[in-house]
Amino acid sequence: MSQGFKLVQRSCKPGEKDAAKKYYAVAKSNGTSGLKHLCKLIAARSTVSSADVKAVLDNLNFVMDMELQEGRIVQLGEFGNFRLSVSSDGVDEEKDFNNSLLRRAKIVFTPGKELRETKMTTEFTRVIPEVVEKECDRPHTV
Repeated sequence: MSQGFKLVQRSCKPGEKDAAKKYYAVAKSNGTSGLKHLCKLIAARSTVSSADVKAVLDNLNFVMDMELQEGRIVQLGEFGNFRLSVSSDGVDEEKDFNNSLLRRAKIVFTPGKELRETKMTTEFTRVIPEVVEKECDRPHTV
């Protein structure tokens, strides 16, 4: 199975009304995998129940939140790392800087080796949207 993508037309220079448009590839998801489904998949590969997996993941989320707020990088072994990132508007003089210039913080995930390899080995296939015929477009038969 491969990852699908579709083509979308976008302006080469966003914000410019008359700028030329080009087609760009955009990943097309094939649905979602929710927490309940992931817990079942993990439980099927181990000796713990789906409820146990969910309890551990809930606690991981809680602990990661606490650690990130303390300014720590959370390393999850081969899975990867999570860290907070922040940026700001610039000022000419250091004395002119204040916290109101900070932008909203982001959580940055850096994947481990196996997930990085996924980026390199995944094949992509173009997905052409199907045209759905509307009821009113069909010829009437009596």
